[in-house]
Amino acid sequence: MSPVFPMLTVLTMFYYICLRRRARTAPRGEMMNSHRTVEPHSRTSPLNAEVIQYAKEVVDFSSHYGSENSMSYTMWNLAGVPNVFPSSGDFTQTAVFRTYGTWWDQCPSASVPFKRTPPNFQSQDYVELAFEQQVYPTAVHVLETYHPGAVIRILACSANPYSPSPPAEVRWETLWSERPTKVNGSQARQFKPCIKQIHFPTNLIRLEVNSSLLDYYTELDAVVLHGMKDKPGLSLKTSLIDMNDLEDDDYEEKDGCGMDTLNKKFSSTALRDRPSNGYFDKLPYELIQLILNHLTLPDLCRLAQTCKLLNQHCCDPLQYLHLNLQPYWAKLNDTSLEFLQARCTLVQWLNLSWTGNRGFISVAGFSRFLKVCGSELVRLELSCSHFLNETCLEIISEMCPNLQDLNLSSCDKLPPQAFNHVAKLCGLKRLVLYRTKVEQTALLSILNFCSELQHLSLGSCVMIEDYDVIASMIGAKCKKLRTLDLWRCKNITENGIAELASGCPLLEELDLGWCPTLQSSTGCFARLARQLPNLQKLFLTANRSVCDTDIEELAGNCTRLRQLDILGTRMVSPASLRKLLESCKDLSLLDVSFCSQIDNRAVLELNVSFPKVFIKKSFTQ
Repeated sequence: MSPVFPMLTVLTMFYYICLRRRARTAPRGEMMNSHRTVEPHSRTSPLNAEVIQYAKEVVDFSSHYGSENSMSYTMWNLAGVPNVFPSSGDFTQTAVFRTYGTWWDQCPSASVPFKRTPPNFQSQDYVELAFEQQVYPTAVHVLETYHPGAVIRILACSANPYSPSPPAEVRWETLWSERPTKVNGSQARQFKPCIKQIHFPTNLIRLEVNSSLLDYYTELDAVVLHGMKDKPGLSLKTSLIDMNDLEDDDYEEKDGCGMDTLNKKFSSTALRDRPSNGYFDKLPYELIQLILNHLTLPDLCRLAQTCKLLNQHCCDPLQYLHLNLQPYWAKLNDTSLEFLQARCTLVQWLNLSWTGNRGFISVAGFSRFLKVCGSELVRLELSCSHFLNETCLEIISEMCPNLQDLNLSSCDKLPPQAFNHVAKLCGLKRLVLYRTKVEQTALLSILNFCSELQHLSLGSCVMIEDYDVIASMIGAKCKKLRTLDLWRCKNITENGIAELASGCPLLEELDLGWCPTLQSSTGCFARLARQLPNLQKLFLTANRSVCDTDIEELAGNCTRLRQLDILGTRMVSPASLRKLLESCKDLSLLDVSFCSQIDNRAVLELNVSFPKVFIKKSFTQ
């Protein structure tokens, strides 16, 4: 055959690919053979004028510094026009996430990170914002008023949160992303990333943040969405057929972490039975398994297609002892779980945080998966998994008899009665109920039966009526408790503190931030210092009654202290802080923001004397 024919075949295939690409991206009715490009903003007709809108509503978020019953420092401040911008500083009218830096990763309550997490997934928190009108985005501007630089990813969703009927298909598309970078300075800025053009209109935007490089809490004031009502033409910057477009499917797979094609990846029907794999198949089975442990889940899926030997290794349940599915939240669905099911019979650590929302995972799909894969589970992360209901917690309690670690953080749609099933998990050592609707009766039952608890988070649990009763039960039943988060518990008093201090002598971390009913005059903080000598972290945030006596008690009794937050107190002097810093040689974080006796000069002097301590003092312009 003439060599001309193969060349013609290649050219024909290339032309066909180009036509498919053009057909996918071109508006309906556009001429397929046109090679002209259009600048979307150069000549905008009145019928397709740019729409500029602020967020109408905050739909969902993973955490916030504020209370569930107020607006100060909450994510809900992102709705509407700016409250603060262009001013810089620490303002209560902004949106603030719960953590910053790496301080929380250094606490006794910190969890061991999952292995096999893809390097391009570094998101720690998120917030989802709904806008009035669906548009094709041309720009997303984030108004940051304090310590900017946390936003690392912006996504758009095809679903309309205001539609009366659920969509047939929900698709998330990344508009912009980059790795965490250090931003010098804490001044306000309008962040204007260059976003990717997408092929569907949206009024649901998601910001993902990583605060690990920040010196203090980031504060966001508003988000502005720019876009066109009608689909814009191609930009002059983009040719009709960009060679990068030919890799678009691969890009989406990397961006979506490959879960959309997970169903096909493990199929071995198309594998050819080759006589030899060279020297590779002479390696010990265990050594090949060790090598494959370094691959991400999508890479493992791809490798399974290469040959039967590697398919066998990639499908070995030992590869899935620790399974982190959180990075694939935008793609993971019932079908994905079904195809993973046979390979996860030995899974011990499972992370489904952020997954399954908007119908991606059903109760039936989750139940089927756990019935097969739950018997060996020791750790289960379900933060912000809003598909969960009472049936799911019942299935967990029945199918996971070995469970020791359960995270239900920000599962605020779980009904209160669902938490009664958690009491059946008697082997629990770590339980996170931050921002849940757990009620007092269910929590008392949990504490009564789960006496092995070492780490307990009850921050922002607004349905608990009497925290003194809860503290008394903790002191009576949880003798092994090492960390306790009571952030923003509304009514604990010195009586509850006395029960905790006497009943939990092993406590190393205690968060009593924004607990307004605690008063230093009752001696509660001094009692903590005398009875809990192992304390490494103590947050007394926004308690104005903390005084020099309390600081001196900490200096004399809690010499292992590493982190102390006394933001907002009026009664602490530089002299008592100096005593504390001299006694607590391991102290690395000290927050004295809004402490009226600790001015900038005092902070500078302490910094000179104790250069290894990060002393935080925020400001308001």
